[in-house]
Amino acid sequence: VSPGEILTPYDRLKQLGLELPTPAVPVANYVPFVFANGFLYLSGQGPRKADGSQHTGKVGADVSLEQAYLHAQLTGLNLLSVAHLALGDLGRVRRVVKVLGMVNGIPTFADHPKVINGCSDLFVNVFGDAGKHARSAVGMGSLPGNISVEIEVIFQVDG
Repeated sequence: VSPGEILTPYDRLKQLGLELPTPAVPVANYVPFVFANGFLYLSGQGPRKADGSQHTGKVGADVSLEQAYLHAQLTGLNLLSVAHLALGDLGRVRRVVKVLGMVNGIPTFADHPKVINGCSDLFVNVFGDAGKHARSAVGMGSLPGNISVEIEVIFQVDG
């Protein structure tokens, strides 16, 4: 990269040693994304591995905080793969507007924000200041398939 050269989101992913996975196919009666008035709304994604299986377990019991952070990062990568599918180019993302992070934690687990930072940090690393977003990080009694984390996101997009 030359001085002054503008990095694309794909360049930044490569610098992080990450690549976009194949987007998941919806498993119920919903679509993976919806465009509305300059915004891209993504359905919730989980920590789906390359083989299609998901990271599962209760954070604070079966899953450590450090593991859950990585699960949230992987979930963010899965969200970016859906955004790429929807947009054709992640360069069309003007801003990450809102992230809703859900953590499948034990009742006494209280570090939900530290878990969801895995996704938030990824978005800031990929989009720079445009990756800074409003966010909720909440605990859930359970999540589908006992996945450890589920995250949904809203992007403001160009064109």
